[in-house]
Amino acid sequence: MKHATCHLLLRLAVALALIGAAAAAEQSRGAIHFDRDIRPILSANCFACHGPDAGKRKANLRLDTREGLFGSGKSGAIAATPRQPDASGLLKRVASHDKDELMPPPKTGKQLTSAQIALLRRWIEEGAMWSPGWTFTPPQLPSPPAVKQAAWPREPMDHFILSALEQRGWRPSPDADRVTLIRRLSYDLIGLPPTPEEVDAFLADTSPQAYERIVERMLASKHFGERMAQHWLDLARYADSDGM
Repeated sequence: MKHATCHLLLRLAVALALIGAAAAAEQSRGAIHFDRDIRPILSANCFACHGPDAGKRKANLRLDTREGLFGSGKSGAIAATPRQPDASGLLKRVASHDKDELMPPPKTGKQLTSAQIALLRRWIEEGAMWSPGWTFTPPQLPSPPAVKQAAWPREPMDHFILSALEQRGWRPSPDADRVTLIRRLSYDLIGLPPTPEEVDAFLADTSPQAYERIVERMLASKHFGERMAQHWLDLARYADSDGM
């Protein structure tokens, strides 16, 4: 094992937080993603009448598929014409001032905000890129980004964390001392502090595999199972007292 499970989980949490912040910043800069920005608008406002339920579908228009979104409905108008917002029937209907033309119909109590309409327009102007959804898209490993401190990363994921830090002008924290390291590891994996004997043994072990060995030992401990089950037990007790 190259790195401890606790450090891997910690790095993953930091990476997800930084990626989320980067995604928000990217959205504010104008980059539009169909799954993140457009599909939620269509799902909340359009799919009830123009979605997968054929029994409730209106005007033979389906907006939850690529064919329906870029094809024509009963009226013959194309819902979304890439790079041509003024020729897109979807945009015309959601931005209409005519109550008989406005979509969703006023009687539904739904109405797109001006920000959502502007987002739809920008999406169409940028080419109306579509995707089937992340659950239907095979995952692909991205290439690690280039970083200035090339000697710091120990594994591919470290490049993404360091890149996000460097973009903000931050530097990684220095490595923890060995006493701090074993205390963090012990609390994270088994929920208990290390014994003085365990600390002394770890300090005395100067081999490159010292950290990996202590990780393996804690993972094999029954206390690791207790620690991992703690969160589920907390949830079970809450459900039992509050109602399933």
